[in-house]
Amino acid sequence: MDTFTIAGKTFSSRLIVGTGKYSSHVVMANAHRASGTEMVTVAVRRVNVADRSKESLLDYVDTSRIFILPNTAGCYTVDDAVRTARLGREAGLSNWVKLEVIGDEKTLYPDNEALIEATRILVGEGFVVLPYTNDDPVACRKLEQAGAAAVMPLGAPIGSGLGIQNANNIRIIREFSRVPVIVDAGVGTASDAALAMELGADAVLMNTAIAGAQDPVAMAEAMKLAVQAGRLAYLAGRIPRKMYAAASSPIEGVIGR
Repeated sequence: MDTFTIAGKTFSSRLIVGTGKYSSHVVMANAHRASGTEMVTVAVRRVNVADRSKESLLDYVDTSRIFILPNTAGCYTVDDAVRTARLGREAGLSNWVKLEVIGDEKTLYPDNEALIEATRILVGEGFVVLPYTNDDPVACRKLEQAGAAAVMPLGAPIGSGLGIQNANNIRIIREFSRVPVIVDAGVGTASDAALAMELGADAVLMNTAIAGAQDPVAMAEAMKLAVQAGRLAYLAGRIPRKMYAAASSPIEGVIGR
């Protein structure tokens, strides 16, 4: 099995998906099943942690096979993100957190300075922190030094569907990172997911690309296959790029020459 491990927890699926924007909880559950995912993100602010007796999207997550990763979506300050992570842990969701500290309302790009500070605080409190960050090798290195269990550089702005905009940065981040690298945000279709894996990412996280598709369940399966194909291609090793043609049937050794 081609598995990967974060903070001692091993996963066989390298596709992580979200729980937002689906037309219904049933569609969400069916998409999760089709994706083969073993981890889904849940925005703490979207869950009624005060009264778990009421229906919740968590009722539609098969926790017998899917690990819940709370996130701090919608937080714009260190204090807000830290408070939200604590709330999720106190509500029994997890001591893991996908940490988001947004720095700009229009682009939803992360505030890396605040993100690093929040990471240090939460790691010090025993959280397993997976920070969502820009595709910046320096920021990823600082997050790792702050104790992040994985780094999650964006491929493109959240929900944009633009695909991987800076492939070389993802490649550099993977080369120097000593923790798992998860490409998060910007994936639009299966080829984007495959590319992320071909660049060496350990996993891909997406939400809108599946939930916003015309057929979310079919897209979830497509993403599963794309992640598998991209990972296999990365392990197989692609041929070098060349400026000119190279015959697939070389003439060297041909009889009569």
